[in-house]
Amino acid sequence: MLQCLTLMHGRTITFRGNQKGKIAGVGKISIDPYPPIHNVPFVKGLKHNMLNISQLCDNGLDVYFFKEGCVVQHKNGTELFTTKRKGNLYKIN
Repeated sequence: MLQCLTLMHGRTITFRGNQKGKIAGVGKISIDPYPPIHNVPFVKGLKHNMLNISQLCDNGLDVYFFKEGCVVQHKNGTELFTTKRKGNLYKIN
């Protein structure tokens, strides 16, 4: 799903259980009709793109989590997308 991938070396990301992964690059995710999300890390070996919640908030979005899933919406209350929780992941198809 990543577009405009820019390769990078030397940075790591920490996730689940204090594990670390090497960031191989960053790109953007763009799915019509939604606005693109920039600077999404690509971590080699992971099966999913990692969206950082603080990045979504920095882009003017609100993120609300609940037991079954989460909602991402604009500050004006317009819903951008919802997603269901699958295990420990909130997956966007």
